[in-house]
Amino acid sequence: LIGILFENRKQKFSNMHSDLPGLIAKYCSESEVKKFIHVSAIGANANSKSFYQQSKFSGEQKALNNFKNTIIIRPSVVCGVEDNFTNLFAKLSMSPVIPVVKTTYKFQPILVNDVATAIVKAIEIKKNEGKIYEIGGPKVINFGNMVKSILNSIGKKRLVIDLPMPLAKIQALLFSLMSKPLLTKDQCEILNEADNIVSNNHLTLKDLNIKPTDVQQAMSKWLWRFRNGGEFAKI
Repeated sequence: LIGILFENRKQKFSNMHSDLPGLIAKYCSESEVKKFIHVSAIGANANSKSFYQQSKFSGEQKALNNFKNTIIIRPSVVCGVEDNFTNLFAKLSMSPVIPVVKTTYKFQPILVNDVATAIVKAIEIKKNEGKIYEIGGPKVINFGNMVKSILNSIGKKRLVIDLPMPLAKIQALLFSLMSKPLLTKDQCEILNEADNIVSNNHLTLKDLNIKPTDVQQAMSKWLWRFRNGGEFAKI
């Protein structure tokens, strides 16, 4: 489950996403471990321009090569009570205008509870060693509409605009000076590539007999605290 969204002086994509799962898988092969569940990400790709996606794919390969009973789970954007996605854009509603990089980018948000259930089911199911599951929620939605849905959940009306990629990369350069950047150049590369949705190339939630929860409906249960400015004082 260990992963990072941006690099810093101590934590690098190669160490966290590639070397670490490979090392754990090696230890699994030397012990009496029955299965190793490695959570990666949809979009993991050796040919990606994103170092995040490259490292995710490398970690998958090392885990599978080092331990034959490894199972890979690739979720789309994971949402939940303490996530850094829905909560971030709820906080950004303080501004009358919310810029979004590539509003047309599609993903398939999945509730963290469903990801946890998928992990348990993957452990329980027999003869799925070496398999890859791509998992997402019941709806495919683009970035712009997802932000509007978040705003609707907290009763806010804001102007959501598409931020051109060249401008987004300049903004990412400025954000890189922050300890926790809101946007990175690497994330811009991800948004420039294929949509973050479940493909037809791997197993899915159906193979785990899981009916996913509608994230757009569920998020109102944790975003309510942003209504009437109740949570903004903590930003």
